Amino acid sequence: MTALLYTLGVVTFVVAILASIGLHEFGHLIPAKKFGAKVPQWFIGFGPTVWSRQIGDTEYGIKAIPLGGYVKIVGMLPPGAEDLVEETTYDEDGEPVHRVRRSNTGMFTQLISDARAAEWEYVKQHDTDRLFYRLAWWKKVIVMAGGPMVNIAIAFSLFVILFATYGNPRDEVVEPTVAAVPECVIPVAEERTACKATDPETPALKAGIQPGDEIVSFNGTPFRDWESFQTLIRGNADGDAVIEVRRDGELLTLETNTTVTLRQTSLEDQTLTEVGFLGVQPETHLATGGPIYTVTQMGTMTVETVKALGQLPLKVYEVGRAIVGLQERDPESPVSIVGGGRFAGEAASSPDFPLADKLVTLLFLIASFNFFIGMFNFVPLLPLDGGHIAGALYEGLKRGIARLRGRPDPGHVDVAKLLPVAYVVGLAMLVMGVVLIVADLVVPLHIS
Repeated sequence: MTALLYTLGVVTFVVAILASIGLHEFGHLIPAKKFGAKVPQWFIGFGPTVWSRQIGDTEYGIKAIPLGGYVKIVGMLPPGAEDLVEETTYDEDGEPVHRVRRSNTGMFTQLISDARAAEWEYVKQHDTDRLFYRLAWWKKVIVMAGGPMVNIAIAFSLFVILFATYGNPRDEVVEPTVAAVPECVIPVAEERTACKATDPETPALKAGIQPGDEIVSFNGTPFRDWESFQTLIRGNADGDAVIEVRRDGELLTLETNTTVTLRQTSLEDQTLTEVGFLGVQPETHLATGGPIYTVTQMGTMTVETVKALGQLPLKVYEVGRAIVGLQERDPESPVSIVGGGRFAGEAASSPDFPLADKLVTLLFLIASFNFFIGMFNFVPLLPLDGGHIAGALYEGLKRGIARLRGRPDPGHVDVAKLLPVAYVVGLAMLVMGVVLIVADLVVPLHIS
């Protein structure tokens, strides 16, 4: 049964991600067709074709390697100065085919020329007005932004449902209400929960604080939030402590002395420091909210994701070191779709997870992966969607400035000149993807 649930979790996650990739590609295809561009192919996966079907002038299909997808939009690269001579030949049906002559001077020039020529392999003579590069700059932005925006929309839809019903695991609300009062002060170095006869009583227990009491003030300072309350206690050392609480609607003033104990400075800093200690545990619950709350949370995620993307090469390098045993793998390191599938399988098969928690964990994984896919594709480098968006925005800026200055239209921006950068970025993405997949098989992370 455990193996079956594990497999079900993995399959559900992988299918959901592949469906998201397919919808991402529809996010490009639909506006491209709407604006008149020719779209001959829509595929999920890479490699040999497993299944395909021709509908109109577009072939829809699935390929053997389920690690992405693509949509072919004809004419994304305009003819360049090195390719001004064009040729017309005829295909097997007698249809005229418009081709760009290949250049043969210089390695990068040849690469660019070959890429341009490949763009024109799909162009019939009557298709020359359906080329992507001839679209208005703002239409190019809409077409290229459509894909990642679909992923962002999927993430938002899942997050807003989860945040409104289950709550946000990343945002825990701490109430001023006491949930529990420990009976004794256990030294932090001793990993136990049971009290010994030699353990001193907690100051809170001495004061008579009870579960359900609402903290009103500490030594005359009104309660603002639990963090501030905790700071006041820690700074009180072994001094007098006057705590005002509300119990059953009645205000009570309780007195004790905080004790000094060793505690770590914060969750991030493990250094032990002598601080004041009272001994109360607050009530907590996950924050909930609707669309506006979800937007604000996704704004925070955006900032965190941008920072993570900046550190991605270093993080992947550290993962590579973990593969060969030079260091432990960081629990916060990135994972591939293989790692995500493992998380989904572990959550689905864990006996410690109720059914509702299993479903919530799976949906959070799918939403998080979609959010990252969307954000990653907005990176302004070819071959990512963001690279094409940046080129279109630059084209719009150049043409706008030319109009304002009364100068001739500067024409289309030639993104083909950035293809050497695209090849480097593409190779880096391939290497990082392989490293993460290998790591998720060799030194996998596990769901906590």
